[in-house]
Parts: sequence; C-alpha cells; structure tokens
Amino acid sequence: MNDLSNLNKLSTEQRNSHSINIDHMSTKSILAMINEEDKRVAECVQDEIDDIERAAEAVFNSLKSGGRLFYVGAGTSGRLGILDAVECPPTFGTPSNLVQAVMAGGLSAFEKAVEGAEDSPEKGKEDLRERALSSYDVVIGIAASGRTPYVIGALEYANEVGAQTISLTANKNSSISEHATIKIEVETGPEVITGSTRMKAATAHKLILNMISTTVMIKLGKVYENLMVDVSVSNEKLKERAKGIIQTITNQTYQEAEEFLKLANNEVKPAIVMMKANVNYEEAIDYIKQANGFVRKAIELADRNL
Repeated sequence: MNDLSNLNKLSTEQRNSHSINIDHMSTKSILAMINEEDKRVAECVQDEIDDIERAAEAVFNSLKSGGRLFYVGAGTSGRLGILDAVECPPTFGTPSNLVQAVMAGGLSAFEKAVEGAEDSPEKGKEDLRERALSSYDVVIGIAASGRTPYVIGALEYANEVGAQTISLTANKNSSISEHATIKIEVETGPEVITGSTRMKAATAHKLILNMISTTVMIKLGKVYENLMVDVSVSNEKLKERAKGIIQTITNQTYQEAEEFLKLANNEVKPAIVMMKANVNYEEAIDYIKQANGFVRKAIELADRNL
C-alpha cells in the first residue's frame, strides 16, 4: 500500500509540455498559462457527470434515511472536504454533524501539515470508528493521486460497516476506487507545476464536491426556486439576506419581511409559508413537516386546507 515506485506513472505526476518553459515567462504569460490549463478542468468534470450523478443520488438517499456524509482526505484533499462541510450549516441550515470532514492529522492539519499522517490506513479506520460510522452513512474518500493509505483505510472500514463508499480522484484506475462502490475519476492531467495537485486536480474536486452537496440539499428541500430558504440567520449579513429572500418570494415590503422573520423566530421557511398561506407560526411549521421540508408543497397543503 505504501509502495511509491509507480508514483511517477500517474497522470497527475507527469510533466506538462505546455509549461516546461514557465520559469522563463513574464508574469502575464504565467497567469495566462495557468488560466488556459484551468479552462480544461470544467470539461474534465463534465466527462464524469454520470458518476457524479450516482454519487449525488447515493448521498441523497443516505441523508434522507437519517445517515450522514463524511469527506475523508489528507492534505489538500482533506482541506477541500472541510471547506465543503463547514459551509453546509450556514448555507442550508443543516446540523453540524450531518456533513463532516475527516482529515489525516486532525483539524490542526488544515493549517500545518502533519508529517506522515496520510501514510496510516489504520488511522483512517480509527478516525471513522470514533465518529460511530454506521451502515446508514456515506463516505467520500478524496485523493488526487488515488492511492493515499489513510483514505484507503477509511474506505475499507466503511465497507466493513456497510456504509456507502465513493472515491474521488484525479487518476484513472486508482487504488482508492478499488475500495469504493461508486468511483469518480476526473483525469485533469499534468499540472502546470509538476505534481502540484492543489491546482487543477483540487479545482476539479472542489467543483465536484460543490455539485454533490448542493444537488443533495436542493433535493432535501433546502432551496425554493434558486433561493436558500434554510439559510441560518447567524449574523447581520445573513439576516438581511433572509429578509431579501422573503421579499423576493412573497412580493411584500422590507418591513413586512422583517416583521414576519421575527414572528418566525428568524426561520425563513415558516416566514414564507405564514405570509403566502396566511397561517400562524405553529401552523406553518406543521405544514412544512407534512411537506418534508419543501416550502412549495407546504404552501399548497396550507391553501388546500383553507
């Protein structure tokens, strides 16, 4: 598992023929070179849409059934998992334990690399074991190289407990994919700086994680039209955003949106249902529950009972 003899054969470790003379280029030429390479990333992601769809459906089914989503990675891959996980509560109003990031070396490794942390498959298993991983959960193992022992160990343990497993890598036929039910292998190719997978590979993985989590949250009813109606009103900026969302959906004044947001305990969904269906807070909450969190359906249910 720790054999690195074939590392140089990975596509992400190859030299990029377009950037061989980059050290002689002007600032603008370097920037243009990086930009040109980045343009190819979205196309690479597009090629994997079918596998990304399978992953999103798996995550949705897990969360809908009471499971949790775990991102597992080391280094840049681990940091990408953290970035996506920590944005879910404020954006979609999810509980903090619904989407979790598990990083080799712990959260302290986000700022400073922990030497050797990614080399232990046993630590990957242990870290998921400590999270009480169950068969209801889903684990996405992230590794640009596709061979990180920590991630492999985590996926092995996830399979042992019956959790859904997904691999996300930048190399085809990767080692981590051998331990995943669903594999996303987005081959972004050689980096501008050889082996620097924090660039194209990481960009592709960030795009894919955004796609998966956002799609799942939409399917869970946390978006009305294209508005984040489960936004957590945790600061003044988000409170103003919440009022704007309510105004946009109800076509009412700023003052009315502000008033109903207060009446709804700073919750956007019930405020919208209260205004659109002319019901009180308790009734709005009940209709939202009946509608499994979907605002549009909650309004329809309320109107039907008027």
